Amino acid sequence: MRIDVHFADRVGIAQEILARLAGRALDVSAVEVEPPHIFIEAPALQLAQFSALRDDLLSVPGVLGVDELQMLPGARRRLYLEALLASQSDPILAVDGDGVVVLANAAAVVVCGRSEAELRGCTLEALTGDVDLPAELLASPLRVPSREISVKGQPFLMEAVALHEPGAGVAGALLTLHAPQRLGERISALQNYNAGGFEAILGQSPAIRQLKQRAMRMAQVDAPLLIRGETGTGKELVAHACHAGSRRKDQPFFALNCAALPESLAESELFGYAPGAFTGALRGGRPGLLELTDGGTLFLDEIGEMSPYLQAKLLRVLNDGRFRRVGGDREIRANVRIISATHRPLEDMVASGAFRQDLLFRLDVLQLNLPPLRERTEDILPLAQVFLERACAQTGRPVARLTRAAAEALLANPWLGNVRQLQNVVFRAVTLSDTPMIDAAQLELAGADVAEPGFGPEEVGSLEEAVAAFERGLLQRLLPQYPSTRKLAARLRSSHTAIAARLRRYGLKAP
Repeated sequence: MRIDVHFADRVGIAQEILARLAGRALDVSAVEVEPPHIFIEAPALQLAQFSALRDDLLSVPGVLGVDELQMLPGARRRLYLEALLASQSDPILAVDGDGVVVLANAAAVVVCGRSEAELRGCTLEALTGDVDLPAELLASPLRVPSREISVKGQPFLMEAVALHEPGAGVAGALLTLHAPQRLGERISALQNYNAGGFEAILGQSPAIRQLKQRAMRMAQVDAPLLIRGETGTGKELVAHACHAGSRRKDQPFFALNCAALPESLAESELFGYAPGAFTGALRGGRPGLLELTDGGTLFLDEIGEMSPYLQAKLLRVLNDGRFRRVGGDREIRANVRIISATHRPLEDMVASGAFRQDLLFRLDVLQLNLPPLRERTEDILPLAQVFLERACAQTGRPVARLTRAAAEALLANPWLGNVRQLQNVVFRAVTLSDTPMIDAAQLELAGADVAEPGFGPEEVGSLEEAVAAFERGLLQRLLPQYPSTRKLAARLRSSHTAIAARLRRYGLKAP
């Protein structure tokens, strides 16, 4: 039985309490003193004896109460601690002041390939091969900067927190080891928690419905995918959807814009770097996106901007999944699906020598072509309405509406920036307007490139150009209301073949 003795603290009271149990020939197996309580475990104490023992203990001066206890607080804390350590999927080690392991969780046992008993008493130097690590840990007053270590040839990013004993300085350290893939899963979850799947691709035009159907089938195939499309058509959104619809959906997703970084930074970002690879590098090295994405999907945006040197290194990864960190000599293998995207004509770049043909063949196994917004004009107004509602919610104002003139202006605009430009135009119009109706003029004030139905004298180049521009704008405005060449021909009192020829000339498609 376990008992809780509540007492008023005084010198010698604990000794007197234990003497009463000894006088009754009760063996005490555990004692925990946390004033004003003393917790006692006496295995031979029976419930029938408890009443007499309580009266005896209450006769001790200063004892205020005696109650039965289910579990000693220290034992409960140990139970919770063991459960907490067992639930952690990352290896955790506790070391003493000499750098010797005193505690290890189940994940550490698996990684180190030793039993828990074998780990206890093992030194950090023996586990990691790093002779400087124990001294660095124990010399640090607080938290040691994260660094990379190797356990049985496997790299880990180590986080260390020094443990202090009052009045005695550093008494040890608590180490948590993060595998690159586990780090990738967590970072990816934070970055892409609301990225969405195919439902996030807005639009109901035939072009978009066909794109979704094609993309859903390609998402299931574990092969490189090349997404082509103009700027602003939503290539990264489609890449997210393909990852979410694949068998890798529970694994990391990372994106790298190949046009945003110089070659040296892009190389270290993609492949990582070894310790001491260059001036300013982290002492323990750093895993790259390929390591962090192991098992998942890596999206390479603007792949046409990648340098020839990086193209050659990426080709090696696509060939056998192997690579080396910058400045490293160890081969690393990563199971990563590559989704790439570009708005540039890669075939022309191959012809000019700016892009490797063998890399293009590797990347272009599966292909998706995203239609520009001007080729699916029936989606313009539904998209604008969605963006309008989002913008109103973000700015905290009642939902506004588009006037007929504003809707016609949106339909007539060429949208060279595609969906992204439409979203920005609507957001700026909502931000700069405080009226319940958004008019065409407010779209202009927001910076929209709105095509007007008329032409000023300074805008006319030649008669043929003016007529062509007018015809194109007219056809763009009427196509959503008359979604076939025959209906459009009837509306304009023209022949079906003449309207079809003009649609082809201006790159327009009937839904």
